[in-house]
This record gives sequence, C-alpha cells and structure tokens, in this order.
Amino acid sequence: MVPLSWYLILSAALFTIGAVGVIVKRNVIAIFLCIELMLNGANLALVALSGFFGDIGGQLFVFIVMTVAAAEAAVGLAIIISIFRTRESLNVDDADTMKL
Repeated sequence: MVPLSWYLILSAALFTIGAVGVIVKRNVIAIFLCIELMLNGANLALVALSGFFGDIGGQLFVFIVMTVAAAEAAVGLAIIISIFRTRESLNVDDADTMKL
C-alpha cells in the first residue's frame, strides 16, 4: 500500500513543475500544457485525499475539474489558433495586446 504522503508529494511536484513552466515559458502551447499539468496535480491530490478519507466527494469534484479543463482546452486552442493566424507566431510577447 502506497502512503498518502507519496501521492501528495507527487501532486505538489506536478503542480510546481506546471507553475514554473507557466512563469518561464514563452510559447503559448507550452504555457497551455503547463496549466493542464497544474490541473492534473490538483486532481491527483483530490483523488488521493478522497481515497484516504473514504469520501467520494473529492472524486466527484475531480469530474467537475476535468469538465472545466476540457472546456478550457477547447476554448484555449481556438484562441491559440486565432492568435497564430493573425500574428503567425506563438510567442507570448508577440500577443501581448489584443489589437491587430
């Protein structure tokens, strides 16, 4: 049996890697993937704590977070495609303003 602390350490590591990636990366797609990594780290913590306490509420909340992440992926990729078509670049510095 794997102790709860291992799951929480892995969750914190995933979230930290994602947060550092959002701060450091300049590519929109890389930032987008780092945000997804942060959501997965939070989901892992919710599932681990839900299993530890024997409550299904955390697992149900993970489904809500996954639904929001799927919607965010659809809208985010549409925005990324729109930015690429107008600017022909995926660099964050090139897309700092919303004007054409």
